[in-house]
Amino acid sequence: MDFSLTTMGTASARPVANKYPSAHVVKIHGRLFLIDCGEGTQLQLSRYGFSHVKIDRIFISHLHGDHLFGIFGLLSTMALMGRTAPLYIYAPEGFEKVFAFFMEHFGEGVIFDVIHVPLISAAPQLIFESRSVEVSAFGLNHRIDAFGFLFKEKEPARNIHKWKIEVDNLTLAEIGTLKRGEDVVRSDGQLLKVEDYTYIPYKGRSMAYCSDTAPFPELASYIRGVDLLYHEATFAEDLHEMARWTFHSTGAQAASVAREAEVGKLVIGHFSSRYRDLNVILKEAQAIFPETELAKEGMKFDIPLVRYSPE
Repeated sequence: MDFSLTTMGTASARPVANKYPSAHVVKIHGRLFLIDCGEGTQLQLSRYGFSHVKIDRIFISHLHGDHLFGIFGLLSTMALMGRTAPLYIYAPEGFEKVFAFFMEHFGEGVIFDVIHVPLISAAPQLIFESRSVEVSAFGLNHRIDAFGFLFKEKEPARNIHKWKIEVDNLTLAEIGTLKRGEDVVRSDGQLLKVEDYTYIPYKGRSMAYCSDTAPFPELASYIRGVDLLYHEATFAEDLHEMARWTFHSTGAQAASVAREAEVGKLVIGHFSSRYRDLNVILKEAQAIFPETELAKEGMKFDIPLVRYSPE
C-alpha cells in the first residue's frame, strides 16, 4: 500500500538548466495524482516512468505559468495515447477560460471528458474522496488565488483481537458491530468496548503541498501533524524582503511552518534561479527544522506504513 511523492519540477518561474517548473506525482495505493503541471511535465512523467493515461486526477495550485504551461501538451498527449477515462482537474475558477482556449484551438482529438472542479473556498474543504484517500484544498497567501492540498489516507477498518472471539463467544453480529467502531451491549447488560476487542492495523498517512505562498497564521493548523510537507522555499533569508513583496517564502519560513505544525518531514522546493548552491537555503531550514530535505528532479519520498501490533 504505497504512499509517495515524486518531485519532478523544483524550479520557480525563470528557466534553469537541468531543472523543471513545478510538477509532482503523489502515488497512493497505486493511484496517480498530479500536482501542478509546469512546462515539460509530460516529458518528466515519461522520464520517471509514469503513464500519462494513468494520471487519475490533476490538482493545479494557481494559474501562474510555471505551474500550468504544461497542461496543453499533457492533454494533447493523453488524447494521442487513447485516453477514454474522464479526467478531473481541480483548479481555480479562471482555469475554465484556459481550458476553453485549449479545446477551441487544440482539442479536436480529445474524446475523453475533462471536468473542471473550481477551487473557491479559502477555508479547508474536502474536494475528493475515495475508499482509501481524502483530498482537501485550502487557500494560500499569494498574489493571486492559490491553493494548497492535503492528502490523507483513510483510517482502515478495525481488526478484532482473534483470541477474544473464542474467550467471549463473540457472535458474527457482535464482531461486525465492533469492527465498525461501535460498542456492544449484550442482553444481560454486559458491555463490550471497542478499545478492548479491536485495534487499528496501521496508521493512516498524510501529505500536504504548499506552493506558492507567503507565511500566514492559519497554515500550521491546516496541515498539523502530516507525515510529509512539501513547502516552497523560493529564497534564502538574504532575500527576505523580496520574498515578502512577491508573496513567497524563505527556507527558514518554510521550516518554521513545519516546526509549528509538528510535521514528520519537510521537503522544500520551487527555488529561485538566483541560487546556484541550494545548500544555503537547506542549512537555514535545517537550523530550525532538522528533518528537512531538498526536492530534486526525480526524487521519490516514500511515507512508510506504520503497522500496529494486535497485542
